Order: sequence, then C-alpha cells, then structure tokens
Amino acid sequence: MKRGFAQLCLAIGIGFLAAAFSANGAQAQDRVWVQIEAHPDLATAESRVRAYSRLIDNVNGYRLASGWYALALGPFTRATADQQLSNLRAQGLIPRDSYIELGTIYRQQFWPVGANTLTAEPVAPVTPAPAEPVIAADPAAPATPLIQAEETAAEARQSERALDRPAREALQIALQWFGFYRAGIDGAFGPGTRRAMSDWQAAEGLEPTGILTTRQRAQLLDAYAGELAALGMEPVRDTRAGIEINLPMAMVGFDRYEYPFAHYNSVNGSGVQVLLISQRGDRATLHGLYEIMQTLEIVPLDGERTRGNDSFLLTGQSASLRSHTVARLQDGQVKGFTLIWPPERDEQMARVLPMMEQSLTFLDGALDPGATDPGSEQGIDLIAGLEVRRPDISRSGFYVDAQGTVLTTSEVVGQCTRLLIDDVYEAELAYRNDDLGLAILSPQSRLAPISYAAFAAAPARLRSDIAVAGFPFDGALSTASLTFGTLADLTGLNGEQTIQRLDIAAQDSEAGGPVLDSTGAVLGMMLSGDGTGRALPDDVSFALRADQLNIVLAEAGITPAIAPGGQALGREALARLGANMTVLVSCWN
Repeated sequence: MKRGFAQLCLAIGIGFLAAAFSANGAQAQDRVWVQIEAHPDLATAESRVRAYSRLIDNVNGYRLASGWYALALGPFTRATADQQLSNLRAQGLIPRDSYIELGTIYRQQFWPVGANTLTAEPVAPVTPAPAEPVIAADPAAPATPLIQAEETAAEARQSERALDRPAREALQIALQWFGFYRAGIDGAFGPGTRRAMSDWQAAEGLEPTGILTTRQRAQLLDAYAGELAALGMEPVRDTRAGIEINLPMAMVGFDRYEYPFAHYNSVNGSGVQVLLISQRGDRATLHGLYEIMQTLEIVPLDGERTRGNDSFLLTGQSASLRSHTVARLQDGQVKGFTLIWPPERDEQMARVLPMMEQSLTFLDGALDPGATDPGSEQGIDLIAGLEVRRPDISRSGFYVDAQGTVLTTSEVVGQCTRLLIDDVYEAELAYRNDDLGLAILSPQSRLAPISYAAFAAAPARLRSDIAVAGFPFDGALSTASLTFGTLADLTGLNGEQTIQRLDIAAQDSEAGGPVLDSTGAVLGMMLSGDGTGRALPDDVSFALRADQLNIVLAEAGITPAIAPGGQALGREALARLGANMTVLVSCWN
C-alpha cells in the first residue's frame, strides 16, 4: 500500500515537472532575438551598437559565454522576429547574415547601460515602412527575388522627419568626420548640412539630392562607426595625472610615468604616441615647459608656435614626424597633451585631435615630481625619457661687429635648412669661402653682442701664449670655454701663408672659434685640420691668420675692428671676453 502511494506521488511529481518544463521551454522558444553582429572587444561592440541604435529600435548588447560581444534586436516572438529580420535585411539596415537566436548564449547586458532585457517580455517591432518592390519588367525573364527599391526624395524626407535631434546630430557628426560638413553640430538640416549630404552622396557615386534615404543614413553611420572602431576612441580617466580625455586606444596603450608626462606608447604598429602633461605650477612653469618642449625630438622645428599667458600650442612637422601639443594653466596646475604620429596618419589624426582637445578635462591632483617609474632610461640627451633634439653638426663662431654678424667655419653650413646661433637665433648664410674654409652668417633679427672681435694689428711672436674660445663636446656645455696653448708657427706644415700652427689640443666642435692673444686681440680662427686630411698629433692644430680674415671681411662689406693693443689680461678676464664674443653655431635639417 505504501509502495503504491509512493509510486502515485512520483508520477504526479513527474507530471508537474514535465508540465513546468514544457511551459518554460515554450516560453523560451517564444522569446527570441535577431543577432546582427558579434565582436571580440567591448570598444568595437559599443561603437557599433550606438550606431545601430540611432536607426533601429530595441538594439541590445550582450556579453557571450565565449567572451565575445553580440549586438541583437529584441526580444521578439518568433513570428515578429522573422518579420523584423526580413524587413531590416530588405532595407539594408542590418547585415545579410543576421539570424534568429534563442538567447541562451547571452550572459550580461552592456547596452543600453543598466538595462536587462534577457528576461523581458517580447516587444512589438517598430520598423520603417517598406518601400514598394520593383519587379522585373520582362515577363519572359527568369523569376528573380524582389528587390527593395530606394526611397524617393519625398519618402526620404518623410522618414527623415521621424529623426530626433540626437539622430540628426549624429549624421552631422559623421559628415563632419569625413570632411563634408564644417559648421556647428546643431541637429538643424540647413543649407550647409544639405550641401554636405549632397557632397557625400556624390563622393559615394549616389544621386546628389541633398536628402539622405534611410539606407544612405545607415551607410554613413556604419562607415563612421567603423572609423571610430579602427581608432578605438574611448574616454581615459588617469587619476594619477588628474586628466580625463578621449584617446585612440586602438593605437596607443599606457606605458609609464616620467614627470611631468604620462607616456602612452604605440600599439599594433600604429606609430602613434600620446603624452599627457601634468604638473603643479604657475605661469612661469607653463612658459618654461613651452621652451623645453621645443628642444625635444618629438617637436620638429617647422610648425606653429603660439604662447599666451595661460596656454600654449606647439605643432611640428618633418618628413617623418608630426606632433601637436596643447597645454593650459588652470587653478595652479599645468595640464595638456602631446599627440605624435607619422605622416601617413595625417588624415586620421586630423579627426582625432578635435576629439582630444574637446574632451580634455582637469581632475583633482597632478603628477608628483617623483613620478618616475623604476628602470626608466636616463641620459644627458633625455628629458623625462624623451630625446632632446640634436643638430646635424655644431661648431663654434664669434661676433665680428656690433650687429651680431658671425664668422665661423664653412663646415657647419653644409646642406642646412636651418642655421641657429646659440640654438635660439635664426641666421642665414651671407658669405662663404670654401678655399679658406670660412663662412659669414647674418642673424635674421639684429643682435647686440656684449663683445665682438678686435683683430690684432700684427702677428704674434712665436712661442707666445694663446687661447682658443669655443664649444667642445659638440656644444654640451652652455657657455664657451677657453683652451690654452702656444703659437708654434706663423705658417702651415708646408709653408702655407694663410694659416698658422698652434700647440694646443682642440676638439672638432671648437673649429670656427677665435684664437686670442694674451691681450684679447683675435689672432685667427680655429680650423678642424690642416686641410690635407692627414692624421696629426692631438696637440697640433691650425688656425686661419687674422690678416686673411680681415681681407675676407672687407670683401663681405664688413669693416673689422683693430685691437688697440695693451696689457695682458688675467685668465679670468680673458675667459669672460672669449665667452662674450663666442657663439655656438648649429646646422639643423
């Protein structure tokens, strides 16, 4: 009896479970989605789902069990899902390979933010009204599938009226991105927007009506979403630097901190880099940064330079590099960014830059001066891990008149696109004599040197003390230094009358510097060799004689000053005189 009762209960239980399973299964079968795309990364999926949501209702984003991210419409009943799939495919609003999905593979919902439609009741689809089909005119022709006709201008304008302001702005943003629209984003389709639509249609080989059809709007927004996905534009919140900004994270990735920069280096072979600038300071700090940035390799010499009281802009371009730096002073903090890219990325970066500039936001806090990650590379040619720009060649030179005219060696002028005096003042070649190995430079803006050369009226005595003022070590020192020696001979090794031989050990970058006697009078100009290319002892050097320099200066229209003679100067006074008249001359390309 007990056994029979137990069997009866088991049968009833199984019946209830079967009924429940049947009901749940039926409910699951009646709630389906139209899956349209799937992507391996969240950033791409988010940009795509936003684009679709401007055109189609009930767009959702779900994380899949596989770790990918799916875009799906729904949930719908099976019947309405089939209808939705057919209609949207026919209008070209979703890919042809979209399909019906039960939703069992969907896990967490990421779009719309905060929504959960996985257990929601099926919704009624809202789709644009289908256009009339176009059927093959020839009845004898083989049967072909119906082809969805493009909207007429009137139909396109009617469907356009259904767009809300965000949808209209999205179209303007996309047109602006591709360079067709240049006015403000206001959601108003005035003459400028119509002209941009017409230009876009013409570029796409479409009839330039100035009114986008539903299909064309989808095409434009889809192309825009694809561009954003390729760049990976997304907001980055760097709390340590105190900056929030949109960055192309498909092209850069965070690498390290080196005060005052947060380095985002190139990824995926993009060649793009970003520096976030962050430090506490005042107007002097901002202006100091402006000067320092211009010494770096990442800021080529050609480009716009604009400095205001509380901000600056630096751009640079060369054959291989572009950069754009923006910095602002606000509430005792200097913050900004530098974007660096190769020339082949010009078109993309022209779109990225406005997005970065508009999104730059100051947060609380700034990088600490000690913010340098362990293992960061150090070096005399590095500032915060960035290479200091170096000239192609550096030599010495000296002022020969009160207007700042400079006499130097012809070695330094070479094939230069830019000549600088003391790394600051632009100069141009005024005279050159390759036989003697000298050049005369004229500053582009008038200078007022503290001292300039006064030439000796007569040759110095043999074995007398001399000093050479110049910049050894390729200008690593900020001020000209003196090297002392003696006058060995008034001619060259082969009796040349234009040069004199010195017993002194000099560096190549001291060539072009003045040779001084003990009174400070200029005896000649240093050369880097004797012109023969022979290997000589380290303490054998040569200089052009003062009488030759005077002839050349006169030919160039410059009247050289003649030293009056007088008593010998002490070494300190002689060093000060030499430093005041001697300059660093550099060649930049």
